[in-house]
Amino acid sequence: MAYNLKEQLNKPERFEAGHRLCAGCGAGIVCRAMMRALEPEDKAVICNATGCLEVSSFQYPYTAWHDSYIHTAFENATATASGVEAAYNVMRRRGKIKDTFKILAIGGDGGTYDIGFQSLSGALERGHDFTYFCYDNEAYMNTGTQRSSATPRFANATTTPAGVESVGKKQTQKDLTQIVVAHGAPYVAQTTLIGTLKDFHEKAHKAIYTEGPTFVNVLTPCPRGWQYPAELLPEICKMAVETCVWPLYEVENGEYHLSYMPKKKLPVEEFMKLQGRFRHCFKPGNEWTIEAAQEYVDKQWEALLAKCN
Repeated sequence: MAYNLKEQLNKPERFEAGHRLCAGCGAGIVCRAMMRALEPEDKAVICNATGCLEVSSFQYPYTAWHDSYIHTAFENATATASGVEAAYNVMRRRGKIKDTFKILAIGGDGGTYDIGFQSLSGALERGHDFTYFCYDNEAYMNTGTQRSSATPRFANATTTPAGVESVGKKQTQKDLTQIVVAHGAPYVAQTTLIGTLKDFHEKAHKAIYTEGPTFVNVLTPCPRGWQYPAELLPEICKMAVETCVWPLYEVENGEYHLSYMPKKKLPVEEFMKLQGRFRHCFKPGNEWTIEAAQEYVDKQWEALLAKCN
């Protein structure tokens, strides 16, 4: 379908201002775009794993959400979504509900890559009709910036601090998008925010209106954890894409499609230098960390291009 971003942006908000997310946080943008991707006549149930978004968007009795909202534990957002979907189907068959509801689950990388992965994996395998949005800010930001399996190699976190004996996290990050693809989900996408907002809107709409379990992984910068001034959010998202640190692509029924090809692939340091969590990588003697990061990104990028043919 022809997708008019201007028309989408003129839709009424279903995630309101007045929440308590930090200035420069991408999670609020994720929610606004996610809810705007819904057709106006459709309703939604949002199952939100514990995390920054949950504590900032729903302080009883106040909420930023217009649609039905369930705060779940860290580990069971998709188990809850599965139960909601099953109950909805039963009530529709019995004629108790006539409206169309879309079941949406959302969580950060801690509640998706790690603590909630078993719940997500089970719901994908069972084939429930829901869409999961991961706002990936690459650490446990809500509890103090501890490393997660989404934290990139060499990033400074409170549990992997950079110092005399350490250059940050030792391990590379988990590629959750590829893991979800391996589950056979009918639609899986990777995207980010400012500068690629049309890409996010299109993928969110496609995911929500594809039957079965679908997944959208959204790189979502965090000003406190990544250590950047709030106004740099758009530039960081742009550099993540232009350096191929975070490629934009989608997988429909196992077929890969590259969403964006940089005209000139920039070096990974253009992304890293914008964030304090990589500051130590630019100190004399640590040049090898940037070289290693570049080697990893190049390898992942070439593997993705091969899959996209």
